[in-house]
Amino acid sequence: MKMTTIEKIEFLRQRRGLKKGDLADATGQTRQNLANKMERGNFSEKELSGFADVLGCDLKIVFVDRQTGEEI
Repeated sequence: MKMTTIEKIEFLRQRRGLKKGDLADATGQTRQNLANKMERGNFSEKELSGFADVLGCDLKIVFVDRQTGEEI
């Protein structure tokens, strides 16, 4: 089963033993703002990169051409 972006962030947050407030603080957001974004699932690439950094991960975003299968 494929996880959503929110599920991945939550999984990694829990694995690292971080509270939601810790993640908000570390990414320079208020707790309410983070909660709203998590509810909507609306993140910029910059925000995802920040989450990855705090969670000790590398972020990889890949576009795959449907006609050729080429990763861009």
